[in-house]
This record gives sequence, structure tokens and C-alpha cells, in this order.
Amino acid sequence: MVTLADAQLGNPDTYVQGVPYEVFKMLRREAPVVWQETPRGEGFWALTRYDDIIAVSQSHQTFSSAHGTNIEDQSGGTELMMVNMDPPRHTKLRNLVSKGFTPKVVRAMEPHIREVATSIIDRVARRGECDFVTDVAAELPLQVIAELIGIPIEDRHQIFEWSNQMIGLDDPEYGNSMDRAQQAAMGMFAYADSLAAKRTQEPRDDVVSILMQAELDGEKLSPMEFDFFFLLLAVAGNETTRNLISGGMLALTEFPEERQRLLADPSLLPTAVEEMLRWVTPVMYFRRTALRDTEIRGQAIREGEKVTLWYPSANHDEDAFPDADRFDVGRTPNAHLTFGGGGVHFCLGASLARLEIQTMFEELLRRLPDIQLAGPISRMRSNFISAIKHMPVTFTPERG
Repeated sequence: MVTLADAQLGNPDTYVQGVPYEVFKMLRREAPVVWQETPRGEGFWALTRYDDIIAVSQSHQTFSSAHGTNIEDQSGGTELMMVNMDPPRHTKLRNLVSKGFTPKVVRAMEPHIREVATSIIDRVARRGECDFVTDVAAELPLQVIAELIGIPIEDRHQIFEWSNQMIGLDDPEYGNSMDRAQQAAMGMFAYADSLAAKRTQEPRDDVVSILMQAELDGEKLSPMEFDFFFLLLAVAGNETTRNLISGGMLALTEFPEERQRLLADPSLLPTAVEEMLRWVTPVMYFRRTALRDTEIRGQAIREGEKVTLWYPSANHDEDAFPDADRFDVGRTPNAHLTFGGGGVHFCLGASLARLEIQTMFEELLRRLPDIQLAGPISRMRSNFISAIKHMPVTFTPERG
């Protein structure tokens, strides 16, 4: 029986065996607004109900992102990152790059994304086995975001490594220390600065060139503002979609009848993608800070207190999703909160992520329809990102 004592949401060890859905279910029922202690004694409120997370997401005047979006307070200029801003500054910065992520612009990328997905599968198809995460899931978002930003394709694995070290700072394989994470950030900043210098001299049709020419309130972005923008796009643009593709494939192996439904009726793929997004929920939480005394569900929240929004719990909330613990490729409606609960921080790359996921699964289901697990999966030790690091699979090899 799961009790309140089992709710250790800030502890990365809680997630090594997977998202603790039973703990979230208990919290939704017994303590939907619950206080959690941290080792440093600061503590935070955890919200686990769908409606509460939407309400806080859409109230930036009361619940601010500008004091940080992680449980632990961060320093070192992270306030210059768009995710850690409130309007009006956030709105202006977002508008700078949003033109590169509109549904129309993204749709035009479809032939190229399919080409990349095809070449990734080409490399493993005859082998009959691979590490699905590193050989397949990681490659598509990595190559696409690298090209979009303006990173030469041969440098993409360096970006992959830095991303893992920053996101996986609590994981023994990826980083396991704040020092490693900071070194990775410094490496990425130095890389961003050298790329910026090249694009200033020779602009191209990429995001770095746009940012080099952009002005905010009549001023160009400072070097630090540019560095953090680059870091956010590079990390968010590859980590989350990689983990979604990995988790989505795992779901299809764990629910073979749903995979058969999809193989029998490929027109279900768009709803299947939305169900993968709900089911996997790569980003587990973001934090807000109360700007004034308020209350949520009758619980007093004091000015300055941290409030965290737990998206996997919202996406399994029985009040929002009938039969929430069932993976259903035909689920509709499916108003999941994987891209945020609405409001100003709704995920900028949502259209791109959907296209990458749908294209990759179209090709995988067509060419490698019988992928099966070939051993235990390895998950990242993190309270922030729900990630599979390694996933050995086998499949019938394609004949040349």
C-alpha cells in the first residue's frame, strides 16, 4: 500500500524504475496539493491534479517562472533563459524565434525529416538488432534541431553528449555531478559563440543567423542571452523528442494488441502519437514561484513559496482521462499536458515534435513492424526528465 511517506518527488532515486504512477494516484486522491521537503530544507508544493496544473500554468501574474523552473534554485545567468522569464520579456524573446516553428514552416520540413528518418532506419535495418535509444530515437531530433539551429551535422554528437551531461547531472552514466553539468554548459556556450561569430560574417537560413540579426527593444541580444537561447533550443530540441520516441516504442512493445491495431489501421497514427505524448510525458515537472499569498484547493500558499506542476500525474488523472492507465492508440479526445498546461510557456516546438514522432513511427511500423525488447531497459536517474538511456531491441532484418 502506497502512503504519503512514499511521496519523495524531489528524490531522483524515485524515478529509476520508472514514473511512480501509484504514488501520483495516491496524491491525487489524498493530497493533491502536498508539501515536499528538500535536502536543503527549502521545500516546495507539488500539484498532481489536471485542473490545478492548468490553472497555475495560465496565471503567470500570480505564479512566476522568473525565479527559476527547477526545484533547486539556480544561478549563473539562468534567468536569461526564456523558460525562466515572464511576460513581457518572455513574449518578445519568444516572438524572435517563433517564426521558425509555425505549423506552416514545420510542414515544409516534412520531406526532409522523412529523408533523415529513412536514412537512420537504413543504418540498422539489416542488423536485426540495435540499441533503440542511441541508434534510432536520438538521431532524428538531433539531426533536425542541429540543422534548424545551424549546427554542422558532424558536430551533432557533441551536442548530444553535452545535453546528456546537463540533463543527467544526477545520473551516474551521464554526469553525476553539478561540476560536469556546468562544464558541459560552458562547452556549449563556447561552441555557440564560435558559431555566432561565423554566422555574423556569413548569415544563413538558420536560427543562429536570425538571432545574430535580431533586436529586442532596439538592442541586439547580449552574448549571454544568445548563449542561453542556444542552449535551450539545442537541449530541449533533442532531449524531449528522443525520450518520447523511445517511450512510445516501449509502449507499443508492452501493448502488442495496440500495435496490431495501428498496423491494421495506419490512419490511427495521429491519435497514437497524441497517446504516446500523454503516456510518456518526457518533462515531468516545471516549477513556479508564488508572487503573492494565495491558495490552491483551500491550501494557503505563501508569497515566495515554490509550486511544482507534475505533468505525468495530470496526464493520468482519472477525472480528465477515462481509463487513464490504459494505453489506447485511438484515444480521443486527448487534451494531455505534455507540452504544458497552456499559458505563455506552451512548448514552442510542439508542431515540430509531433511531425518528427509521426514520421519516425510511420517508417518504423512500415519497415520494422516486429521490434521486440531484447533485454532490460536502463532509465535515467532524474526527477526532471523521464528518459530511457538504453533499450536493446531485436527485429526481423530487412533483406537488401
